[in-house]
Amino acid sequence: QVQLVESGGGLVQAGGSLRLSCVTSGSIFSFNAMGWYRQAPGKQRELVARITSGGSTDVPDSVKGRFTISRDNAKNTVYLQMNSLKPEDTAVYYCNAERVAGPFTRDYWGQGTQVTVSS
Repeated sequence: QVQLVESGGGLVQAGGSLRLSCVTSGSIFSFNAMGWYRQAPGKQRELVARITSGGSTDVPDSVKGRFTISRDNAKNTVYLQMNSLKPEDTAVYYCNAERVAGPFTRDYWGQGTQVTVSS
């Protein structure tokens, strides 16, 4: 049973920073990629940042330059450093892990952590 446990969310003022952490129950190397998604009320879940097992990253323009994803393989942990936070960053942030087996990709999700940015 794969478990992803997030931590680090909270309330912060605009312009502030937070660091989210996601610990996997097994070896992080068992996943082809790890990422962070977010979902605001009434909106679809969207990609925030993704990092492959090889270390390549994918960060959308909406957060590029402000958010950084990284991983500590020894700790089976992926991080999301969020700087210069804006009220529109307010959402539930979810950790995601991808496991590819042949033509199939299976996604695993954490329980989510709330990030609230006040203006």
